[in-house]
Order: sequence, then structure tokens, then C-alpha cells
Amino acid sequence: MAPILSPRERLVVALDVASRAEALALARALAGRVGMLKVGLELFCAEGPAFVAELQILAPVFLDLKLHDIPTTVRRALEALLPLNPRLINVHAQGGPAMLEAAAAAVRAHRDGGGTTELLAVTVLTSLDRNDLVRAGNTQEPAELAFHLAKLAQASGCDGVVCSAQEAARIREGCGEDFYRLCPGIRPAGEGAQDQSRVASPEEAVDLGATWLVVGRPITRAADPAAAADAIVEALARSL
Repeated sequence: MAPILSPRERLVVALDVASRAEALALARALAGRVGMLKVGLELFCAEGPAFVAELQILAPVFLDLKLHDIPTTVRRALEALLPLNPRLINVHAQGGPAMLEAAAAAVRAHRDGGGTTELLAVTVLTSLDRNDLVRAGNTQEPAELAFHLAKLAQASGCDGVVCSAQEAARIREGCGEDFYRLCPGIRPAGEGAQDQSRVASPEEAVDLGATWLVVGRPITRAADPAAAADAIVEALARSL
């Protein structure tokens, strides 16, 4: 059964910064104010697994590495990462069913051993729009492709997906409430889309069926990141 999340627990802050010092300063400012901190490829490559363990003292971590390779490589990579016991970890759904099944098996074994990590599959990056997919040779609309990949991820044993808020409602309807939907591309009212193509406000995203909301620069580049996070949580509280 899907957990009942408070507005604070729904908010995931993307620590898309280059250094341990900058990330820790943000993490300390946001501790207790947000549900999770996201460590992406840039920060992980700069600081490594030991930093993830250090960060988890302050808040649960979503390890956003978007693994995409042959099944054995992805399974072994996960086996190397899962001792960190991040709250969430992800792979690319477009890696195909064998890769997804190998990833899900690694995460199940981790949980059988007492771990708590859950596995998400990335459907269609929120930076991509219809024209991008056409240029890559895919004729489906982003929403259609995201739904197809969500069904594949669910059948392969994943716990949920990463999708835009614009696809969350259909995925919730087609895959069930217990199949998680983590939504990047969240922009509070008045914020620009920056490098995202399929965006929504925090309130819109929850209304559309998002389980978790990923917010980066509107919080991390704010003059007062803690106040920016608090404002989003308060807006969510009013809308729920």
C-alpha cells in the first residue's frame, strides 16, 4: 500500500551542485524541512559513495543515477550501490525488460536482507518534448511513451517511475495508486522552465497524481533555500 505522505515528505530537493561543501551546506539548511535529498550524477561523480552515506545522516537520499546498460552490468552496479541503502534509486526504463528485471531482482535481494531501498524507472526525461522524440526516431507522444514504459516497469518488478506530472494521472490510473510517481520539472508559480520542457507547479503536480515532487534550482539557488522549501510545503498543505 502506498504511504500517506505529508506535504513535507513529498518534497525532494535536487542537490545539483558540484561539491561536497555546497551540498552539505544546503542539506543542513534543509534538514527536517524536506522529505528527501536527491544526489544526481554530477555530485555522485564528484564526491562518491562515502558522501552519500554522510548525507543520509541529515535526510533520506534519492540516488538519481539513471543506470542504463546491459542487465548484468546494471545488476552488479546496483549490488555495489545498495549497501548505501538510499531511500530510492533509479534506472532507465528504456533499458528494456531484461535490464529492469535484473535491477528489480537486485533490489528485492537487498530488501530481503533488511534494506529499505525502492526502485524507480525513468520513463521520458522531462527535458524532452515531442520534437526531441521525433528527432531520436520515436513517433510516440511523450505521454504515450511514458505510459508504455510505466507499464513495462511495473510488469518487470519496479516500485514506481520517474515521469512528468503531465503523465502522472494516467500512470496512476493504469498502474494503481501503490505504483509510485516521482515527478521532476516542478516549478513554483513565477519560476521559469529553464532546461525543462514538461513542467508543473507543486500544487498542479500533486493534483495530477505525483507521489513525490523534485525541485532543484527554485530552492537551491534561492537567497534563502530553507524559506523557499517552507513556502512550497505550505502551498502543498493548502492544496491537499
